[in-house]
Amino acid sequence: MKNKNRAPQGNSSDVRAKKHLGQHFLTDENIAAKIADTLSFQGYDKVLEIGPGMGVLTKYLLEKETEVHVIEIDTESVEYLESHYLHLRGRIHEKDFLKHDLGQIFRNEQFAVIGNFPYNISTQIVFKVLQMRDQIPEFSGMFQKEVAKRICEKEGNKTYGILSVLTQAFYEAEYLFTVPPSVFNPPPKVDSGVLRLKRKENFSLDCDEKLFFRIVKTSFNQRRKTLRNSLKSLNLPDNLREDAIFGLRPEQLGFQQFIELTKKIEPYAVSNK
Repeated sequence: MKNKNRAPQGNSSDVRAKKHLGQHFLTDENIAAKIADTLSFQGYDKVLEIGPGMGVLTKYLLEKETEVHVIEIDTESVEYLESHYLHLRGRIHEKDFLKHDLGQIFRNEQFAVIGNFPYNISTQIVFKVLQMRDQIPEFSGMFQKEVAKRICEKEGNKTYGILSVLTQAFYEAEYLFTVPPSVFNPPPKVDSGVLRLKRKENFSLDCDEKLFFRIVKTSFNQRRKTLRNSLKSLNLPDNLREDAIFGLRPEQLGFQQFIELTKKIEPYAVSNK
């Protein structure tokens, strides 16, 4: 039976993809449906889609038992959505996700985030989600494959880095499937990857969270060096720097070890503020 919320399939020429916005419109309906199914729709009743374009993913989200909001910076896409998706009236937000105060949309409510994310801002999207982790229990979507793999990577791998540690400290990260360039218009030059983040039941860290972020970022800024050298700027006492953990490189530490490292440094960092 045809769902009343589903808009008719648009022609790929209806909206022109803008290179400066990093737009690559997904054209494969099966993949769009598969991405919509990556969310559990449990623990929240609102979903925000970032960069819906012509709504190929949106139409499948509208079939779920949830209140769908979309946020889109491209005026041409907004006009298309307003004329083709009447059920979204009042929930199409012509804003920049990275700059907009989402509290104006959701107040203090829980909501999930999903989308086919522009490659050029995808990591910034993740950082904003981490900042709003109190309200975002679930997150899924499409990235450049290399970035998606990096977010989900475990310690001991060269692609493991800042984004891996910070994301996995608060969310369970899972790489789901790879998407080829041929299903986009225009096709990107690389494969894409879909991932899912599920917020941990206990997502508060047992340490100073601001210091944790600082230590992770400072460590990986000189990832080839041991922590003893990469964290020199913290002016830690020699007796602390003799601890065995400081002889490791950042890529050797899982997020839990970074938490323990933060707890070791915390008493000294307070006195250095």
